[in-house]
Parts: sequence; C-alpha cells; structure tokens
Amino acid sequence: MVYPGNIEQKIGFDKIRALLTGFCISPLGVQFVEKIKFNNRFAQVKKLLGQTEEFRQLLLFGKPFPSQDYFNLVPELKRVMTPGTYILKEQLFNLKSSLKAVSEVVHYLTSLDSQKFPLLTGLANQIDFDTALLKELDRIIDDRGEIRDNASEQLRNIRRSLINLSGEIDKSLRQVLKNAVAGGWVKPNDELTIRNGRLVIPVPATHKRKIKGFIHDESSSGQTVYIEPAEALEMNNEIIELQSAEKREIIKILTDFTDRIRPEIENLVALYRFLGLIDFIRAKALLARKIGGGLPILNEKPVMEWFDARHPLLFLTHQAQNKTVEPLTIKLDDTNRILIISGPNAGGKSVCLKTVGLLQYMLQCGLLVPMRETSETGTFRDIFIDIGDEQSIENDLSTYTSHLKNMKFFAVKSGENTLFLIDEFGTGTEPQLGGAIAEAILEQLNRNKAFGVITTHYTNLKMLAEKTPGLINGAMLFDTRKMQPLYRLQIGSPGSSFAFEIARKTGFPRHILKNAEKKVGKPQVKFDRQLQQLEIEKKEVDEKQKHLADEEKELLLLKEKYSALLEELQASKARLIKNARLEAEAIISESNKLIENTIREIKEAQADKTRTKAIREKLKSDLQKITKEKDDAERKPIKPKPAKKRKPDTGTADQRILPGNRVRIPPQTTVGEVMEVSGKIAVVSFGNVKMRLPVEKLVNVGEEELHQKVLMRKSTYGNIINDLNAKMAHFKHTLDLRGQRADEAVANLRKYLDEALLLGIGEVKILHGKGNGILREIIREQLRGHSEVKKFKDEHIERGGSGITVVFLK
Repeated sequence: MVYPGNIEQKIGFDKIRALLTGFCISPLGVQFVEKIKFNNRFAQVKKLLGQTEEFRQLLLFGKPFPSQDYFNLVPELKRVMTPGTYILKEQLFNLKSSLKAVSEVVHYLTSLDSQKFPLLTGLANQIDFDTALLKELDRIIDDRGEIRDNASEQLRNIRRSLINLSGEIDKSLRQVLKNAVAGGWVKPNDELTIRNGRLVIPVPATHKRKIKGFIHDESSSGQTVYIEPAEALEMNNEIIELQSAEKREIIKILTDFTDRIRPEIENLVALYRFLGLIDFIRAKALLARKIGGGLPILNEKPVMEWFDARHPLLFLTHQAQNKTVEPLTIKLDDTNRILIISGPNAGGKSVCLKTVGLLQYMLQCGLLVPMRETSETGTFRDIFIDIGDEQSIENDLSTYTSHLKNMKFFAVKSGENTLFLIDEFGTGTEPQLGGAIAEAILEQLNRNKAFGVITTHYTNLKMLAEKTPGLINGAMLFDTRKMQPLYRLQIGSPGSSFAFEIARKTGFPRHILKNAEKKVGKPQVKFDRQLQQLEIEKKEVDEKQKHLADEEKELLLLKEKYSALLEELQASKARLIKNARLEAEAIISESNKLIENTIREIKEAQADKTRTKAIREKLKSDLQKITKEKDDAERKPIKPKPAKKRKPDTGTADQRILPGNRVRIPPQTTVGEVMEVSGKIAVVSFGNVKMRLPVEKLVNVGEEELHQKVLMRKSTYGNIINDLNAKMAHFKHTLDLRGQRADEAVANLRKYLDEALLLGIGEVKILHGKGNGILREIIREQLRGHSEVKKFKDEHIERGGSGITVVFLK
C-alpha cells in the first residue's frame, strides 16, 4: 500500500514515468508505462528488475536490437472480429510490417545464450508465431503497401485488361492530338492531361467544335476547354468499370484474408502484447543507461544498505549543467530502523528523504536504480510519506492539521514491513507542544517496528534517538570554514541547524543576530558549531588513517616480495658455489692423473733427455688446456663444452683472419668464431648462426677483449635481477585510467597487468572514476576476459567506491 494517493507527484515519480514514455517507440510500450504501479511481491519485482538488467547488458555489449515498425494493430484486430468486416489495406500493410518486427525480435532473443539471458529468452520461447501468416501477407501486399497483382487470378486479369486498354486509349488520343496539331486547332506544345480522372486534350475555345467529344472542363479564363474525344469515350467508360471491378476484387481479397485470421485474432493480440512488453523493457533499460542505473542485491525482507545512491532527476539536471551530485550512503536494519536526520536548512535533508522514497518506489516498480551494485535493497509492503504542504481550503485543513492526519494514519497502519518518510517532523505549531507530540508519535512508530527516515530540527527528537534502541541520528555536514553545506549524510550523530551562520551569510543585520545570540546563549551557539566541526575533522582523520593503513599494507606486501626474492637469490648463489666446487674437484682430479702418468712415462724413458723434454711439454700443454676449460666454466652461466682448438696468443698482434680466430664486425660487439677462410670470404659462426662475410670487414678479438666480453655475459644474470628490483621499486599498485579513451585505456590496462604478473603482484587497483560508468564497464569487460584475473570488486565506499576496481590476480 502507498500513502497518500499523490505519492508519485510528491517524490517525482511522475517525471520518471514521463522519461520512460519518451523512450518508448510505440503506443504499445506507452500502455505498459501507464500501468506501472508499486509492487510488494518480491518474486515479481525480482523478475521485472532481472528483465531490465538483461536488456541493459544487451544495449551495452549486444548487437543492435530490432526497433522499427512497432505498430499497434490491436484496435483494428478487435474491430474486424465482427463477421462481414474486413481489414483495411493500410492496416494490412502495418500488420505485415509489425508481424515482421515480432519475428525479428523473437529470432534475436532466441539466439541469445539462455544461461546469460534466461528471462529474455524465456519470454521469446513462450511466443507461438505462425510464419505461414507472414508468408501469406507477403503474397498479398508488397513492401510499398500495394496489393500484389497475383493476390488473386481475377485481380491479375483485371489489371492486365486495364494496362492494355489504357495503352489503346493513349494511342488513340495521341493520334487525335496529332491530327489536331496538324489542323492548327491545338498548339504544337500542348500535351494530354487529366480531368475528372480521364485523359483529355486542351483545345482553344475557338476550335472546340473541330473535335468531337465530351467537354470535361475549361480554364479560368474560358479560352481553353478540355475535351475527351469521342474515340476514347467508350474505352474510358470501360476503364472506370475495370477500376470498380479492381476495387471489388481487392475488398474480396481483404475479406477472405480477414476471415482466415479471425479465429487467430486472440493469438495475434498476444503477439502485440509481447511487442509492447519488449518496447517497455527496452525503454526501462534506456532509462537505466541514462541515469546510471544498475541492479543491486535484492532481499525479500525489509533492509536498506545503499552506497553511492543518487537522485536520478537531480543527477540529470546537474549533468546538463556539468555539475556533480553528492552520492548518498545510508543503512537501515533491524538494529537501527529509523533514521532522524538533522542539519542546516538547504543542507540536503529533504533531498536525502526524497532520494530514499523515489529510489525505493522505482525499485519496487521494476526500474533499475542509480546506486552501487553492491548495495543491498529490501522489499517493503507499504510506503508512507509526509512531504510538503498539504493545507486545503476546500477541506478546511491547515498545514499542521493535515500533518497530524497523516501521522495518525502512519501510527495506526504502519508495521514491520512499512517504510515511512516524514519531512520537517513536528513543525507547524508551538515548538514545545509540537516536539512532544512528535516524540510520542516517533515512539509509537518505533514500537510498530516500522522503518523510516525523518528530518527535523527538534532537539528532543535527537536526544530520543541517542538513548532509544531502533533509532539513530544522522547529520547533514556543514563546512564551518567555508560556511557552506556539504550535502553529505553522516550517520551516527546529530547535526546542527547553523541558523546564525546561514543568516550571517545571507547578509542579515549584525545587530539583530547579536541580540539573538544573547537570547539563546553563546555556549549553545558555540557548542553547535564545535560539534559539527569536530565531526568534519573526525571524518578527515578517519580518511587519513585508512589511507595510512592501505599504505602500510602495500609496504608489508612489498617487504614480503623482497624477502622471497632475497631467499631465491641466496639459494641460487649456493647452487652456483656448489657447482663450482664440484667442477674444481674434477679439474684437480684430472690434473693429478696427468701428473701421475707423466711421472710414469719419465721413469719408463730412463732419463732420455729428448723424450723427457717432450713429455714435459705435453704435460704443460695439457695443464694449460685444463686451466682454460676451468676459466670457461667460470665465465659461462651454462655447463661448459670442450672448446675447439684455436691458434694460441703469441703476445704479438696478428691481424690475419685465420680459422679458429675470434672476430667481430665493427662497430658491433658480438664475437664469433672463424670456421673457414676461402680467399677474401670467411665463414663465421655466431652461436647457432653461420654467415659468409668479407674478410676486410672482420677484426680479430684479443684475449683481453674476449675476457671482458665473457665477463659482460657473466653479469647478464645480475642485470636481470637488478632490472626486476628496479621494476619492483617503481611499481605502483594503482593504475589511473581517468580521462583516457577506451582503446588507450584498454592498452594501458593490458600492459599494467602483464607487468604485475611478471613481478608476482597479487592485488592491484584500477582507478577509472564514476562518471557515466562507460569506462568502468569497458575495464570490467576486459578483466572478465583475462585468463590471469581471479576476481575483481568495487573498492570500499570510503576509499573510492565504484570509481575504483580492485583486481585479484592468480
């Protein structure tokens, strides 16, 4: 139940209904708009909201929806239900066009994914559409709205006769005209014309007796007469008869078709009802897109926990003026069911009240509402409001009498499923008595366990809320430094009226204000002012503390990442040292074997100097080879391979390019090995790539230069680690995409997510702003399709709300 009867005008829903009407494309949809009413059945409300939300998703991401030729043929169909009547040709064309629209809509909806759009596909699947009827219509009438020649055999014959006879008449008349021109009776430039539906010849009045026939008309001056020659008179009469026969045949065709569809008219009316319903749902989705509406969390029980709620009409007005609306955050539950809002005049109390009333009413009418989608909304059985001046001269009601009448209704009819809204509670009579009555009414409403929002200036009501379970105070904040309202609701403490500050700002005479302050007492004035200022400063401190907590959390995460990275580096270092020790042991073991073999061979040579010298030279060469392999193993990050034998460094610079030499191509620094030289062409191997290069372009690389390059390669791993450390140090956990175009924002988002995954970041934030929500939808669509995104959600209301998306990575 809703109270009073003009509640829609009180809260502004009549303007919402007008906006919806403007979005409809047919009278069928408008009829549904006119029938909108408050609904307290949860299942029905949930269904209506679900249909609208699915269509909103189609508008955002789907293909263009069929939205033409939504004609209303219901009145015409009901007219022809009477036997003997037939559908008019113009209406037959509209019937064809609108049934084609129905067919396109049904095809569009049934082709959707039933998992994503269950309600819309369910609507379409209920439609029993006979495509044979559409084929029959197409056979009878063409796309220009004309009856086709082959609509019947008789009509085809009639029209063929008309064409032939018209040709004969035209030929006959042109011959008469030609003779008249030759005789000088008609001007050479005159042509055949039509009068009274017949072809005639314009003849000067002086020669009208020269041509036999029937005079149909004459010019205004009387100098020209229009004669139908006798030769064409009979044939024109036949044409009139054929045209009459054509009309009779068309009526017969329309009558036969009407007789055919008369048993199916009820089904056809159902099709038009479906078309009107789709138009209505589409209009609701378009309205939601315009006001930034979405689908919050729905509850069957009465509850209200709204975040970033906006008054839709105020939002549209401010949007046209490039201004923003301060969003409303409000919570009513079983613990705190009734909110008493106090604060300065023109501070936004009434706007808060009307926002609650309008959004709850819209929600239970099946309309998406502008608030964050994580908001929780309930279902109320009743909505009662007392807003504005209800005085009536006719009914002998003063403002306060009308107010009391409403309060009586609220106190008697309200219950635990009632939402009541009262503006300026208790005003209109002597303050002390009015405040007492208001307090008693408030206690009764609280005993009834009703939910409600009240605005007031009465101190006794604020004090009652502080000590009574079920009641809670709320304040509209006021900036005492800038002397202006903030239009922001803060729940938990009462607000001050700031009467003196507002009066001073309007230029009220100072001596009058000073006199007023003396009467009320300075302590009271200072108390109100300090109370509100403390609330503002408390909110600022809370915001800073939350910001510091977020920063501390990010630092802890960064510390954990660095600790994990340090452990990994230490483990890598230990592995490298262990591998080097094993390789050194292998080298020493191999060297010992060579020395033992050398000693044995010297003993066997029995002090032969020549043989002993050769053995010693061989030992020296083998030891040099082992030492070189050891150096290579230390310089390369991979397991060493036996080096190919190359020309040893003799200490003098040999600039010849020979097989086995290490070379490079100036100014490049990459070193390769010469595999073979054929004339002035050398084959050089750069890793797995072999190249044929002119000898004069190559430069030998000395041992010292080669050693430096090996060291540079050896430091590559360290460079990678340093690079990762630098990235980690400069990585920002929040990406700001505000003001960017869609393609630019998507590219930056992908790059940012790749870098976060590389560094092992588990949680990041995307700052896209609120605005119209378009950039937010695009960003979230990208996140849904990203394989490495675990989940995402809105930031906490006090840290940015729906303007920031928190992303959790796998």
